[in-house]
Amino acid sequence: MKIKVLYFAALREALGSSGETVELPEGATTLAGVRAVIAGRGGAWTALAQMKNLRAAVNQRMADPDDAVTDGDEVAFFPPVTGG
Repeated sequence: MKIKVLYFAALREALGSSGETVELPEGATTLAGVRAVIAGRGGAWTALAQMKNLRAAVNQRMADPDDAVTDGDEVAFFPPVTGG
């Protein structure tokens, strides 16, 4: 299954990418599964696993880790943002 993944704010900077198309292995059918697959690449990608309070959306709707992801979906990851 292929999905589009978007990265925002500090996560985009850490990864050096604003997004990509990801081919998911069989069994990675939830938002948590997507996060684990991407973080499993190692290196800078582990930031995805290490960020606390990371928010995510599936098809532009805020989602929980156990929400389903299907072929063609768009997944976006939003790290916590601070401002002043």
